[in-house]
Amino acid sequence: MKLGILSESPADEMVIRVLVESVLGENVRLVSPSLRARGWPSVAQVLPAVIRHLHFNTDATGLVVVVDADDSVVHTAEHDREGYYHPRCRMCQLRGVFRQTTKKLPPARGRKHLLRCVGVAVPAVEGWYLCGRDETVSERAWTDGQASGVMPYTRKELKVRVYGTDRPSLAHEIDCAMREVQRHRRDTRRLEHDFPGFESLAKDLRSWKSQLATTASQ
Repeated sequence: MKLGILSESPADEMVIRVLVESVLGENVRLVSPSLRARGWPSVAQVLPAVIRHLHFNTDATGLVVVVDADDSVVHTAEHDREGYYHPRCRMCQLRGVFRQTTKKLPPARGRKHLLRCVGVAVPAVEGWYLCGRDETVSERAWTDGQASGVMPYTRKELKVRVYGTDRPSLAHEIDCAMREVQRHRRDTRRLEHDFPGFESLAKDLRSWKSQLATTASQ
C-alpha cells in the first residue's frame, strides 16, 4: 500500500510508519508530501496543500496525519457525534480540514478521494513511546490531571524519560524512538487501550480495507 505521512518531525514520521505497518499487517511504501511540516501550526497550515498534491499527483491510497495534543482539548467519544465539532480539539480540526478539502476535489488517479487517517498523541508522541514501559503514562492520566489541575508530568519530563534530555539531537531522537516502538511492532493493543488518540488512528487504518473493498466491487 502506498501512503503519505505528515507529522511534526522526521523522527515522528519514521516511528509512525512502523506503527502503521503494525496495524495494517503489511509493508507500506511512502509517497512524499509536497510540503513538510515542523510543529502543530505548520501541520494544520500545509495539510490542504498536501492533500491536493497527493490526490492529483500521486497514486497514494491515503494520508496519515499525527500531531501532539500539547495543552489542547483532548478528543472524546462525544466529539464523534455526527455534526459535532470542537474548535480547540486537534482531532476535530484535522478531520475538518480533510472534509473541507476532499469534498471539493474531483476524482483523480482512478480513485474518488484520498483516504483519511488522523491520530493525536496526548500530550505528546513521547507518551506513546513510553507506553508499556512507564505505567504512570497514559492518556487517562493526562486528562485526569487536566480535570484536577494537578498534572502527572510535563511534556518536557516525557522527553527526558525517553531521550535522557529535553533537547535531543535528531539522530538520538530517532534512535531512542525506534527502540521504544519495537514493543508495539507486533501488537498495538496496549497502545490502543492506553491512548485513545492512537486508537482513533488504528480505527481509521482498519476502515481503509473495507472502503477499498467496497470501491473495488463497484
